[in-house]
Parts: sequence; C-alpha cells; structure tokens
Amino acid sequence: MPPQQPDRLLDLFHHGHGFRAHRQPPSRPFPAPAVSGRRAVAGHGPHGAAATGRPRPHVVVLDLAQPDAVAHLRAALAERGAVAKYLVNNAGFGLLGVATSLDHGEQLAMIDLNVKALTALSLAFADDLVAQQGGLLNVGSLAGFVPGPGMAVYYATKAFVNSFSEALWRELGPKGVAVTVLCPGPVPTGFQARAGVTVSGLQSILTVTAADAAKAGYDALMGRRRMVVPGRLANLVPLFARVLPRRTMIALIASTQIRRLGPGGGL
Repeated sequence: MPPQQPDRLLDLFHHGHGFRAHRQPPSRPFPAPAVSGRRAVAGHGPHGAAATGRPRPHVVVLDLAQPDAVAHLRAALAERGAVAKYLVNNAGFGLLGVATSLDHGEQLAMIDLNVKALTALSLAFADDLVAQQGGLLNVGSLAGFVPGPGMAVYYATKAFVNSFSEALWRELGPKGVAVTVLCPGPVPTGFQARAGVTVSGLQSILTVTAADAAKAGYDALMGRRRMVVPGRLANLVPLFARVLPRRTMIALIASTQIRRLGPGGGL
C-alpha cells in the first residue's frame, strides 16, 4: 500500500475535548485525523465523525501511561502509512481529595498520564511536526495557574503542562511548528465523574462546553497563538493569579474544595 498523505491529526484523548474536536464542521476540520486514546472504545466516540463526510478516524486503544506507549503508537501509525502533522495531547484525569489521604498509586498514575505521557509524546513527535510544519495542541487548565488544595496533584500537573507548552512555543515556533496550550475552566465531560467533582458556585460561571473548548483550541492553534483561555470570565483567572497575593488565591481555591469535600473532607 502506498504511503498516505502526511496530513494527520494525532489526537490523544480520554473523553471530552478530543471527541468534540472531531465533530467540528467539515469546512473547518483537521485533515484526515488519526486518533488514539487511553481508554477509547471501538465503535464509540470519534467514530461518529465519519457521518460528517470526513475520512473515518483510525482508533488505536492504548494506555498512554505505559512506558511502551510511544513505540506502540508509532508502530500503529507506520502500519497505516501515516505521519503526524498535528498532535493534540488531551488525555488526563484528576482526583478530588486531600493528597495525603488519596490513594498514592492513583496520584502517581495521574502524574504518569498528565505529565510523563504528554512530555514523552510531545518530544517523540516533535521532529515529525517540524518536518510537516504542523502544530502541537496541549490541553492544560485554569488549574495550572494556581496551587490547588483539595486537588493538589492535579493542579500541579496542569501547572507543568502550561509551563512546558509555553516553553515549546518558543523552542519549536522558529522551526515552523505552531504550539498552543488550551486552558479551559470546568468542562462538562466524563472528567468530573472520574475526579469525583461537582461544579457549582463560582466555578459554574467559568464552565464552557466541550464543543466551545475544542473550537477555541483549534482556532488558537491555527492562529499560532501561544495560549488560549476559553470564556470571557475565565480569562480573569490568570489575571487574578498574577495580581492577588498567593495566599489569597490558595484560600479561594481551598474554600471551593471545602464545599465539595464537606466538613469531614480534611481541609
């Protein structure tokens, strides 16, 4: 079989933004996407994109936190004659609770997926993105701008993603690669159920839909923007993080998590 054209979106997703990215209008798609996810299920999620008239995505089921994930992914792409032009790192999860009380193994697994896997994949495919003059979209979070008592490890992983992505924007940008970090607030997807989180109060006004988050990320990447925060009110969070005392920001986050955890939650 002759090699396919190297116009490929490699979307590494769990649930939510990645699925929505493949439901963008046909006039605004990434070309011929190839998809991989940590727990993607055959016949579910991005397969529905075929109904839009675009080429059907190839779904590869992988645990991206495993050390051999990159090798397996490269082998799967090679079998299809595909080369990544755009990479979307969107796999991740969070956990609600006091760090010292949560399962230590689960929190380390969170670091493996949210940080280690994202870093490994960004580095492994960087040369391909340079060769194809493509782009890298990493999904960070508003959580990455502040410390997060009650979700300490998750907030810290997103601080890494935000910082790492901005640095890659400077390193890869001069080589022709667009690098964007997408920093949404709460997005109604399977993430909340996995994390044990309910969105209410102040955080509810920062919520954006998965479709709006995916569109914001797409537009920012195509516009070669370093960072995008979907939602007008959400854009105030990075500003507050810069101008308010750190102690005040920590207290604000803690008050939100105290309401979620209840009086016996440990905060």
